Amino acid sequence: MHVPDGFINAPVSAAAGVVAAGAVAVSLRGARRELDERTAPLAGLVAAFIFAVQMLNFPVAAGTSGHLLGGALAAILVGPFTGVLCVSVVLLMQGILFADGGLTALGVNVTDMAIVTTVVSYAVFRTLVKVLPRKRSSVTVASFAAALLSVPAAAVAFTLIYAVGGTTDIAISKVATAMVGVHVLIGVGEAVITALTVGAVIAVRPDLVYGARGLQQRLKLRVNGELVDAPAATAPAPARSSHRKVWITGLVTSLVLAGFVSFYASASPDGLEKVAKDKGIDAKAKAHASEDSPLAGYGVKDVSDARLSGGLAGVIGVGVTVVAGTGVFWAVRRRRPADTSPASVPEGV
Repeated sequence: MHVPDGFINAPVSAAAGVVAAGAVAVSLRGARRELDERTAPLAGLVAAFIFAVQMLNFPVAAGTSGHLLGGALAAILVGPFTGVLCVSVVLLMQGILFADGGLTALGVNVTDMAIVTTVVSYAVFRTLVKVLPRKRSSVTVASFAAALLSVPAAAVAFTLIYAVGGTTDIAISKVATAMVGVHVLIGVGEAVITALTVGAVIAVRPDLVYGARGLQQRLKLRVNGELVDAPAATAPAPARSSHRKVWITGLVTSLVLAGFVSFYASASPDGLEKVAKDKGIDAKAKAHASEDSPLAGYGVKDVSDARLSGGLAGVIGVGVTVVAGTGVFWAVRRRRPADTSPASVPEGV
């Protein structure tokens, strides 16, 4: 759903840029309360994983494909504020290095793909985990539903932005019907990927999943005829080597997905590209400012072998994203107020 330059006019693109900048600023402050020495590296890894999986377009209908947006996955794994930053880092890397998503449309893309998906998905997730049984499986179920709804929500958001600042004269009802219809299907793929990933991390290290904090209910003791909370058991802190193992496993998985599996991704246009072509939204699309980048189009310039070119571009993208993301999140974590601790962060469930 990366919006190219030329789809949205300059004033609305600028306004979206202001909204995106404000949301990122708020998220930088909010992320200080979500990140600690364990989750800061994980957040950088989540950004790299989202970059990798976004290269894996999957077919959803005849001649149409979809890919992960990642807002729900990031919000549930590392928190909503940090989630906005994760997806924003990915969009910035894609726009600058790979000519994917217009640079003048960066504010539109951050607003649509980072802010809307994260806010909607986390609101749905929090609502569901409050009513579902307090079990690990409930977190996975809530993740599925949250991711499923976040994608058509992003489609609606794009439609509203297009209604205000679209550069072509297309009936908004036609745009809305086409966008929501195809992105409901894409949402199913988003939901499956998100639920599988969250479930896998919870099975290994539930303490690293922001949305699973406070999952265990406190035991009750009867004292003088009244029920009171039992003293919290002091569990040994997971070894640092365990953190490192999770991080390395995630990084290797991201490299394999981007460097090898991406070659087998669907070549069909994604939902927005298909709708834009069918409805004429792309009539005034502009060439990307970075179209001559050595990595434009997710391939390495002057490498003739398509498999090698795409694989190298994917590996480079994962590497750059994990370095940039980890750097940002470590810097944010270091600025956390001294009296803020992970225990003071509102629990995910």
